[in-house]
Amino acid sequence: MDPLIYAAARALAAGDILGALKRVALRDDPPALALRGIAMAQLGEFDRAKALLKSAMRGFGPKQAVARARCAVAVAEIALVSRDLGWPEATLHAAWSTLAAHGDAANAAHARNLAARRLLLLGRLDEAERLLHGFDPSPLPHASRAAYDLTLGGIAIRRIKTGEARAAFVRAAESARQANIPVLLAEVENAARVLDSPAARVIARGKESPVLLEEVETLLDTDALVIDACRNAVRDRHAIIPLATRPVLFTLARILAEAWPGEAPRDEILMRAFRAKHPDESHRARLRVEISRLRAALHDLAGVNATRHGFVLAPQQAAEVVVLAPVVDVRNAAVLALLADGEAWSSSALAIALGASPRTVQRALEQLAEAGKAQSFGRGRAQRWTVPSVPGFPTVLLLPNVASDG
Repeated sequence: MDPLIYAAARALAAGDILGALKRVALRDDPPALALRGIAMAQLGEFDRAKALLKSAMRGFGPKQAVARARCAVAVAEIALVSRDLGWPEATLHAAWSTLAAHGDAANAAHARNLAARRLLLLGRLDEAERLLHGFDPSPLPHASRAAYDLTLGGIAIRRIKTGEARAAFVRAAESARQANIPVLLAEVENAARVLDSPAARVIARGKESPVLLEEVETLLDTDALVIDACRNAVRDRHAIIPLATRPVLFTLARILAEAWPGEAPRDEILMRAFRAKHPDESHRARLRVEISRLRAALHDLAGVNATRHGFVLAPQQAAEVVVLAPVVDVRNAAVLALLADGEAWSSSALAIALGASPRTVQRALEQLAEAGKAQSFGRGRAQRWTVPSVPGFPTVLLLPNVASDG
């Protein structure tokens, strides 16, 4: 191998970006272009990085399939980091297959891990787990192994398995130390901090308290009836009734749960569920219809009994009813949670990640911007959205499984 190319590659692997650029800055052969592209990506110059890598891919000859595949993996990683979720997934899988067929186990494993990270970001946990099932991380260098364990930790957090998550973050931190890349170690420490920060609020019998993710896991393993406002579901340890697609029913369930063991007055229900400031008979008729639907939906877990002034929730088995609410219970919280990961998102990428329509996401972004909770830069297709620092706000790892039934 060309000594300068080898030295630049070693410098990049060690996190010495400027050292790598010094060795290849004046060269325009394909290997040098590829290394410059990776260096520019690490500096955050994603557009320039993609252009350099694509030039390198065109420069490699037909017999250099492995080199082209490595460039394709690098482009896919840049797309993931820059939250360009519209890039063709098949391209990464093709590169992964090429690398595996030519014996490049380390880069093939890295490509597979990238695919799993993308699925995690999209909330497709079942697919991510299947992709990593039987995955051998041993060919990965320390930096990539840290990223692999971060992926496992992210899946475990979404599954609310804190023991598995903590173990994955410990392994990731050790790999980051072995790689001797301070930025990577800081990323691991930031991800692990989620386990020691409030993950939700528990509301029960008129009292409210923040809880860690480990306490959430414990709560979900008790006999309590949980109205889960983080995932819009009603659940106990044996069953889950999803109500994400029936927001009125979930709102009614939450109102009743917050009032339990007492009754929720009709006027309060009409105000909160239907925004009826001056309820009339049409509102009351609609309430009767929706309460009937709620009874049918919750039949296996709880009843809804009418009282003189309102309604009361009547659990079938549970001795306790609690509401599990997000730490920051604000409008458009899911969009805000994605933006809170510190990356710049396009509205189309947010729509893909949330499984929502682009127009719905655009409206949410405009509302957040008006409230001073989000800001944009660029115009047209180059427009990106970020948020100021949101202390205590849950990261993307705590978002519901928007595209998974797990």
